[in-house]
Amino acid sequence: MERRPPLPAAASPEARALLRALTPALLRLCDDLTGTMFCAKDAAGRYVVVNEAFVRRTPERSRRAVVGRTAAELFEPHLAARYDAQDRDVLDTGRSLHRELELIRRPGGTPGWYLTSKVPVRDDAGAVVGLVSISQALRAGDADAATVAALSRVAAFVQDRLTEPPTVAELAAAAGCSASTLDRRVRRVYALSPQQYVLRARVDHAAALLGGSDLPLADVAAAAGFYDQASFTRTFGRLTGETPAQFRRAQRAVPAAAAARGDRLPWPGPADGEMLGA
Repeated sequence: MERRPPLPAAASPEARALLRALTPALLRLCDDLTGTMFCAKDAAGRYVVVNEAFVRRTPERSRRAVVGRTAAELFEPHLAARYDAQDRDVLDTGRSLHRELELIRRPGGTPGWYLTSKVPVRDDAGAVVGLVSISQALRAGDADAATVAALSRVAAFVQDRLTEPPTVAELAAAAGCSASTLDRRVRRVYALSPQQYVLRARVDHAAALLGGSDLPLADVAAAAGFYDQASFTRTFGRLTGETPAQFRRAQRAVPAAAAARGDRLPWPGPADGEMLGA
């Protein structure tokens, strides 16, 4: 018989209710996800189960130090507030969150793109007793020569049109294929829709400008193809959990700390064309 992960003797009733509703085999499988963060949270917002990949995203070094705590106790306030808002929506409505694109600061301050999904967990009576969540880092996957060539052209086209974001039809024309073929290729390599890919490129560009220049926020917004500073701030905040000003302050604090340690930070990351071997 499969054994469930042990809980501390002082575990809350909410945590025990959630653990009873979870399948032990699922929990064991999620523990083998080396590049995907997994967690289960009870109705009070406390972590009940986490895998090692999740622990590496926190300032702690063991699952024992994470279980029983809340996001506010483990993450920076702006990130914790974002996670809690997502959780409350899932717990209160019983609706799942699927493949939410997020730019999340990794341990050490380096930002990275993730797709996050959260699903409510119900007990035998149908009541929501918690949720399970995964966050997967985006990486370019294997691709054939035709896909590499097409998406390399798309990457170059998007970079040339950051101030005037292209439509899907224009992207397909640049790729030399139909819109449906482009959609399949982009999703296969990036796990994103073409529209998400364009938005990711624009926000990546804005993030690089925020961390590496003194441009006013309005100019950064224009350079990334946003109608005005207000729309830029809303979109950037939705994807990152930080305002552009907060992101700039945090990004500038990282190199100073890294320089003191002699580290070399990999930001900005490789261009999309480089990820495809272009």
